[in-house]
Amino acid sequence: MLTVEGLNTYYGRAHILSDLALKAQAGEVVVLLGRNGAGKSTTMKSVIGLVPAESGTISFDGARIDHLSPHRIARLGLGYVPEDRRIFTDLNVMENLEVGRQKPRDGAPTWTPERLFELFPNLGRMKDRPGGRMSGGEQQMLTIARSLMGNPRLILLDEPSEGLAPVIVEQMARTILQLKAEGLCVLLSEQNLHFAQMVADRAYIIEKGRIRYSGTMAELAADAAVREQYLSV
Repeated sequence: MLTVEGLNTYYGRAHILSDLALKAQAGEVVVLLGRNGAGKSTTMKSVIGLVPAESGTISFDGARIDHLSPHRIARLGLGYVPEDRRIFTDLNVMENLEVGRQKPRDGAPTWTPERLFELFPNLGRMKDRPGGRMSGGEQQMLTIARSLMGNPRLILLDEPSEGLAPVIVEQMARTILQLKAEGLCVLLSEQNLHFAQMVADRAYIIEKGRIRYSGTMAELAADAAVREQYLSV
């Protein structure tokens, strides 16, 4: 579903991502782990086109997307949930969802507000509430729901558990597993190893813009040396 090869990304003269490569398949949850500043968010932004790659290839469902603008990439069926959520604070829940609406697409589940309220019951109880009057966890749910209104085949989740209460983190984990059951490809970036172990099939570890490790979550759980070297604080 997603293939990234030899990706190099810069901010000005700063070389952020170096020859980065990763893959993710339909019905799979893949996590990009690493410390703060490792390059996780830049990887997400490069895939969705917000930070253009200097070199390398990004392919979605067999077609290259690395030279497309973000709105064209989104229309192909990629959803993106940024770390800072970016909801419209003056719009209510229903209006935020309407902003994300796209037509149904082949090979992807079709989402409606009614289906999303089954996935996020809290949102269904506050349809008329402005985004600016919601808690951080509720805003995170709304951001994911708005992205799902685009009926994506692949969704990028940047630090979905950050700053959330433990009970909301557990609900977020259940949501991701349900998206996987729907056949979506999910790529998420995380610092929370426990959360990643709850949801992910495979992991990549990034450090200073380079992939240092790849393997299944079971393999990573069994490799204390790798966790200590790249993930300990």
